[in-house]
Amino acid sequence: MTVVEKHSEAGAETSFANGGQLSYSYVAPLAGPSVLGHLPSWLLSRTAPLRFRPSLDFDQWAWCAQFLRNCTASRSRRTTVELLQLGAYSRSVMHELMKTEHLEFAFSKSGKLVVYRNAEDFEGARRQMDFQAKFGAEQAALSPGACVSTEPALESIRDKLVGGIFTPSEETGDCHLFTRELARIASAKYGVKFQYGTRLHGLQHERGKVVAARTSVGDIVADEYVLALGNGSRELAAPLGIHLPMCPLKGYSLTVPVRDGHCAPAVSVTDLHHKVVYARLGQTLRIAGMVDMTPAGSREDATRIDLLKSQAQATMPYGGDYSSVIRWTGARPTTPDSKPLIGPTRVSNLWLNTGQGSLGFTLAAASARLVTATIRRRPAEIDAAPYGLSTRNLSSN
Repeated sequence: MTVVEKHSEAGAETSFANGGQLSYSYVAPLAGPSVLGHLPSWLLSRTAPLRFRPSLDFDQWAWCAQFLRNCTASRSRRTTVELLQLGAYSRSVMHELMKTEHLEFAFSKSGKLVVYRNAEDFEGARRQMDFQAKFGAEQAALSPGACVSTEPALESIRDKLVGGIFTPSEETGDCHLFTRELARIASAKYGVKFQYGTRLHGLQHERGKVVAARTSVGDIVADEYVLALGNGSRELAAPLGIHLPMCPLKGYSLTVPVRDGHCAPAVSVTDLHHKVVYARLGQTLRIAGMVDMTPAGSREDATRIDLLKSQAQATMPYGGDYSSVIRWTGARPTTPDSKPLIGPTRVSNLWLNTGQGSLGFTLAAASARLVTATIRRRPAEIDAAPYGLSTRNLSSN
């Protein structure tokens, strides 16, 4: 097996400094009925958690139209069930992996607390909690006081909270370290070859089959090919007549050192009002958030980073040393319905494992296991059909 990677190490792009949350039970899609009511204020405000900068890109507008079609209650609920199923499977595979391999990636089973500052949003979250309980999600609704008791680092915003949803089974970890650890073990123990610093120029295909991957160091010939390049998957698939309905949604993160005297959260926290997540990763605090739909290749927006920092300081003023912030920007490869694209394409030996969006770390283990099962023509432990390209009401392949 050969892995082609354009960077000098594994996990150096979208996995480098993400939110660090493994949210197996909190997987509700971005598209939902509640989004429609917030859209006008989000799109007009410079400080909104979601920002849209229109362009003349047809694919961007097509993605937006598909996204709005997925904002119905019925589609959102169906997608939630399918993502819960994939999330539960991913947790099982991840725990199995951690038992068989020694992985060091600042892992913690810390639980996740989503806090609300708006009564209407909190009531909607309680309904979502009741719905997810039917499918095995164990969660509890907390009062503002109980939120602070669960996570004392929230004391400074106690009077702004209306409640929270706590999921004790959720976990955190450093995605970059995890990816590097996997690459190390795959190479040393299983003989996987990693070609770092190698760029993919395209896929040569003949008679409905890929015959070679054209790279900066020459052609690579294989029996099967898997597109797992995040946003880069679209560019390689398009010349083969395969349209992948994905859009890069830019997110931002800060990594803050935690020193003596600081009060970093022990529990993973999501501030839903600002769409900001907080995760303790060893001696650092990862703060991540915002969703920017911007033209491809647009630069980092310093004002968004500054906004994220000011929101974090207001929410957790003693969470870490904000004078020593490490800034990062990444683009999440996101589908209109928030489900990943896993499985076959119209090209017989080309497979997909992409489009996980903001749930990339959470769904990685299950996605890999599913695509492996489909390539080997073996039965999977869960139904892979909901995540396939050909069975989705997004586009045909």
